[in-house]
Parts: sequence; C-alpha cells; structure tokens
Amino acid sequence: MGCCSSAAQSSKREWKPLEDHSCTDVPWLLLFILFCVGMGFICGFSIATGATARLLSGYDSYGNICGQKNVKVEGIVNSGLDLTQKKYVFFLDPCNIDLVHQKIKSIALCVSACPRKELKTLADIQKFAETNGSTLCSYELQPSEYTTDPRAAKLCPKYPVPESAPIPFFHRCAPVNISCYAKFAEALITFVSDSSVLHRLISGVMTSKEIIMGLCLLSLVLSMILMVIIRYISRVLVWILTILVILGSLGGTGVLWWLYAKQRISAGALESQIAKDNLQALLIYAIAATVFTVIMFLIVLIMRKRVALTIALFHVAGKVFIHLPLLVFQPFWTFFVLILFWTYWITVLLFLGTTGSPVPNEEGFVEFRMTGPLKYMWWYHVVGLIWISEFILACQQMTVAGAVVTYYFTREKRNLPFTPILASVNRLVCYHLGTVAKGSFIITLVKIPRMMLMYIHTQLKGKENACARCMLKACICCLWCLEKCLTYLNQNAYTATAINSTNFCTSAKDAFVILVENALRVAAINTVGDFMLFLGKVLIVCSTGLAGVMLLNYQRDYTIWVLPLIIVCLFAFLVAHCFLSIYEMVVDVLFLCFAIDTKYNDGSPGREFYMDKVLMEFVENSRKSMKEAGRGGGAEGRELKPMLAYHLDGRVFVTAETISCKKMREKMKLVSCNVGHV
Repeated sequence: MGCCSSAAQSSKREWKPLEDHSCTDVPWLLLFILFCVGMGFICGFSIATGATARLLSGYDSYGNICGQKNVKVEGIVNSGLDLTQKKYVFFLDPCNIDLVHQKIKSIALCVSACPRKELKTLADIQKFAETNGSTLCSYELQPSEYTTDPRAAKLCPKYPVPESAPIPFFHRCAPVNISCYAKFAEALITFVSDSSVLHRLISGVMTSKEIIMGLCLLSLVLSMILMVIIRYISRVLVWILTILVILGSLGGTGVLWWLYAKQRISAGALESQIAKDNLQALLIYAIAATVFTVIMFLIVLIMRKRVALTIALFHVAGKVFIHLPLLVFQPFWTFFVLILFWTYWITVLLFLGTTGSPVPNEEGFVEFRMTGPLKYMWWYHVVGLIWISEFILACQQMTVAGAVVTYYFTREKRNLPFTPILASVNRLVCYHLGTVAKGSFIITLVKIPRMMLMYIHTQLKGKENACARCMLKACICCLWCLEKCLTYLNQNAYTATAINSTNFCTSAKDAFVILVENALRVAAINTVGDFMLFLGKVLIVCSTGLAGVMLLNYQRDYTIWVLPLIIVCLFAFLVAHCFLSIYEMVVDVLFLCFAIDTKYNDGSPGREFYMDKVLMEFVENSRKSMKEAGRGGGAEGRELKPMLAYHLDGRVFVTAETISCKKMREKMKLVSCNVGHV
C-alpha cells in the first residue's frame, strides 16, 4: 500500500492541486485496523464458542436443541431429552412479543411438524397430534390428555393456533399471517388505540403488496430518468422542475379533493368501515396537500430571482456526469457494500447470541448468558456497526470528491484518466484511508450518545416528567444538528484532502476558512441548489404517490390506503435521496474547488483559472443579483470580482485585474490584444 513507503507528512499551507500524493492520518488507519481486528476476534469467538446448532436448529425453553440428543441441565426438569425426530421450534403463543427484552415471551417446544392449518380448539390440537405425530403441548402431557387434563390450559398453545410454516434454514414455525403480530405493531404505533384499525392496516398492506412493489420500482425508474435529465438538459432543468412541482402539487391536490367530493356524495351508501376510513384519509390527504401546495408556491415566489443562479452551476455539474458517468452508480455500490457488512454484522450478532452457558431463570426455564468481561462484546459490536457504516459512507464521499477534483483541476479534459472513479478509489486506498477513518470516528462519537439518549427516551416514555422529557429532546436535537454540521464539514475536508493531500485536521481547517470567506456564496448556492434538488425529490414522491392513489382507488372497497401509501412514499423519497445526494455532493465539491481556484489564481499568465467559462458567468450573474437585492458591499465584494478575458495572440487569459491592452502588449511583446467582460 502507498502508505508503507511514505515519509511523514509535512505541514502544507499552499494549495497544489493533484501535484503530489502522500499518506494522511496513518495513526488513525492503524487504529481502525486494530478495531477491525477486534471485530474479527468477536466473530471468531462467537463461532468457536457459540452453539451453531442452537442458531440453525433452534432450542426449546428447557435448553434442548431440536433434532438431536441433548445433555441434562442441572435443575431443569425437561432438559436432556432425545429430540432427534422433533426438528422444528414451536411457540405456544407466537404473537406475545416482549419489546423490552426483544424476544417472544412464550414457551418454546420442539415439534416434528408445524401446524399447516388453523387449529381452533384443544380437540383440533389433539387430532393434529394423533394424525401427524406432532405434539404441540408440553412434553409432560400425552395427546390423549389434551382434552381431559386441567393443566392443558397452561401447557398447550393458545388457541386458535395460527397457520404456521417453517422458516427456511432456521427450523422455526412462524405464523403465515403477518397480522398475528398486531400487538407488536400496536406497541410501536402508539397513536392507534383500536386494534381492529391496526388489523385492517396490516391486511391492507398484504392485499396491496403487488401494487406496493410496482410503485417502488416506479420510484427507482423515475429517479434514474431524473438523473438522465439532469445530465443532458441541466440548463432548463431548474425551470422544468419548478413548473412541474407547482403543476404536480396543484394537480395532486385537485385529484384528492375530487376523489373526496366524489366519495362524499355517495356517503349515504357507505356501509363498510374500510370505506369510511378511506373517506377520512382522503380528507386528511387533501388538506395536507393543500397546505403543502400553498407553502411550496410561496417559497418559489420568494426565490424566483435566485432560481436562475443555479442554472450555470447545474450545467457544470451536468458536464461532470457526462465525463464521469459511473458517478450515477455510486449509490448502488455503497448500498451493496453496506448490505454485505450489515449481513455480516447480523450473522455475528446471531452467533454471539448463542454463546454463554445455560442458566435457569426465575420462571424455571433455560437462558444462555455470557458472564464476566465477555458480555461487553455486545457494546464493542454495536460501536463497530456505527463506525464501519460511517466509514463506508465516508469512503463514498472521498471517492466522489476525488473524481470531481480530478475533473475540475484537469485543464484539458481529454487528458482525464480513463476511469477517474477508479483512479480516485486507488488514491483513497493508497493514501487517505486514515483520513476517512478519523472523519467517520468523529461522526460516531456524536451519533453514539444521540442514540443512547433516544433509547433512554424510549424506555422512559410515560415515566419521566415534562422537564426531563423536554431536556432529553433538546439534547437529542442539539446532537443531531451537531452531527449534520460535522458531516458537512467532513465532506469539505475530504475534498481538501483530495486536492492537496493534507491530513484531516489541516484539511478541515482550510476548508472551513474557505467556506467562511465565501459565506454569502455558500448560503446562496446551498439554499437554492439544495432547494432545487429537494424539488426533484418532491417530484418523484408526488408522482409515485399520485400513481399510488390512482391504483389503490380501484381497491377502495376492501383495502385501506393509509399504510400502503405511506410505505410507497417513504421508499420513493429514500430512492430519490440516494440518487440526488450524489448530485448534491458533486455541486458542493465543485463549489469548494471553485472557491480555492478564485482565491489562489487570478487569471494572469502562470496563474490561470481552472474553472469552466460557464462557472465564471455564474459568478458574475450572482454578483449582480446580490447587488440588486441589496446584499452587495463588504463581504460580497471581498468574495468575488468581475472577470475580464484577454485574447492575446490567440490565447485567452481570464483575470479580475483591470490591465490595459497597451501595457499587456509592451510587457509580453504581443501583436494583438482584445479585452472583454466574461
């Protein structure tokens, strides 16, 4: 790796884009490697000491592993049984979930077959045992005693016993109908007071699952189409998005009021509870859409003059995507790597849950618990989840920053590397993994206490007083704001590192100074640019939601809309956010490169600008617009100056300094000289 042979990095104060590369934050890379070794140790320990059979085959409440002979556990009556023929775990009450301890609060038994149909009485349970040879009551009861023994009320499953099917590879009998978990969902969705409403919501999701999957696919397609539009028609995209969002909001609001009025007229014929719920949901949707449309229209009206400022910047970002098309696929690679890591993490977590020794609990059943220092492995594993996840996301930010920096500071675009993305990945792996590790660790330090406070707030819900609740929420909000600010600063620090190969602290300081010096410009670009990208997300969500309303309207008599539509809109927003966040990242990197370019270059010979001509026009237009808005003067005047282009013997130099052509000809011994505003 490139870090192995590099000398210690000297402090750099000059910006020399892409001129040299050196390793950054090597101690942090070593610390991160040691941390990953610790994660690997936990993985090896959990596999070596944990009972894999308990994870895959499952075990009952007495410590017996299903499908094999077992060893007697001291003090437990039904332990040490030969369960070779009983390969499946069956819960007497599978819907009784303990949210505090995150487990099913029910006696677990090993059975030879799962009940493939609903059993409504003890007689049905007895018949199932006699027919299939699978005893669903506790081991001390014989099938002939199910209907006569008074202990059957406690030792047999709660009936009606739901239809169950074994989970592939894990040999657990799980209820086929997801509405069985209504109590679990009811505990999470506290605003639902009527359990029948929750049952209808869940059944509505199951009935509309094909429509939900189709609409989720539609949101993915719309996001891809929007990225293509951004790439090829960036000049008109801003106005197209603005007009489409306004028309879409007005159209969606009109459709919702039309559907509400249509169903309201036929209100006398409504008999089913589902139809009444849909009518009430339509009214809520229509009012919310109206408020949203009014707010959106006012924002567009106020910012209409500033909307034009983003056109040039979007045009340059569109050029970046033309030269670097692989940027579009960055969310896929990042998501794929995150899925692989999360799968590994969950697998290790499951193995870690099988470690420990059998210990009788207060109810007379068996639990497997870790004792001593080993129980702290859980905390280490949780910290690893956060840090490594943030590390993967930071690697994406550094990769995008490196590729865009290479594009910006390459004067001849024909001389770009064949694959700037892979070149950026190579520089990241060889030189800057330590910087990424340090930046992600800082985010982890803020995220962990915020998550702990959120957990405490959840556990104390309804128990703490109003003052404590307010303080907890304030602390959570402050930590969230701090995390967002640090994430933005980290992204700019990664850009500075990609430009100048400085360590994290130096890069963060230099980037912060640049951003402060261009505070007004940062505010204008971030406000308008982020708003336009937000409009793109709104367009995708509104389009997907409108399609969902039209499709679900055909099932209004037997499907409740609320939950399916919420699921679809949330998924559409997440998909749109993943794609457009890459575009937002490119815009931020371009701006920092541009600010550095204007600070250290003036367009004179030997100090030529790297920037695109369109970006210079954007600067001039934004300066004039801010002057007209009364925001010119001191700070803005220090940020940017008008640009002049000198055509000298066929060459073009751009500078903010006013120099007469006569002096230029005398100084550089030129034949021709023409000057004009950029």
